[in-house]
Amino acid sequence: MRIVAVKVLRDFWIRYPTAKPHLEAWIDEARKADWKQPSEIKEVFRNASILKNRRVVFNIKGNDYRLIVAVAYRFGALTIKFVGTHAEYDSTDAETVEMEF
Repeated sequence: MRIVAVKVLRDFWIRYPTAKPHLEAWIDEARKADWKQPSEIKEVFRNASILKNRRVVFNIKGNDYRLIVAVAYRFGALTIKFVGTHAEYDSTDAETVEMEF
């Protein structure tokens, strides 16, 4: 899968260095993937939450951080919609949040 806006993740792990190896592992796994439907994501990331609007929430570093992406299955692309701490996620609407680039 192609990941749109990886820089957002890099900027995040500069602020939260403990997230870096976990986000790098997610990036590696996502880039190797060719997901065609939500169930294929769940096979690899069992704790991922599948939402409406082709969105998926990933738990990063044992749920310390949350990552929301929109998946364009036909085009093989993931767009970062949100990355933040669990507390920040709790005050976010995961189905509508948009990152500012």
